[in-house]
Amino acid sequence: MANNQQFDKRMFNIDGSEGHDSGALTPEQQLQLNQFKITTRIDNEKYLRDHPEVSYLLAGFLGNVFKQRPDNVREFAAKYFSNPSLKDEVSVKVMELKQKAAG
Repeated sequence: MANNQQFDKRMFNIDGSEGHDSGALTPEQQLQLNQFKITTRIDNEKYLRDHPEVSYLLAGFLGNVFKQRPDNVREFAAKYFSNPSLKDEVSVKVMELKQKAAG
């Protein structure tokens, strides 16, 4: 494993399945879990396709975080998502996306 991957795991407390009991689930339970994961992902993708405003909200927020690099991200997020003009900005972007798709 590369050093940057080890850093990422430590930084975000990500262990994957390391240290877990791989035999804790029966084969049938593992199959059901895998099917649940697939179904959930498909449902989430359908939802995001039906609601393009979610992608715009997240992309806009992250873009602003990376540009402005606030010291207090929670405070920045609270201000960003409580901005009274955000609803109009999102509506404009969604309309632009729909026009591009139609044209």
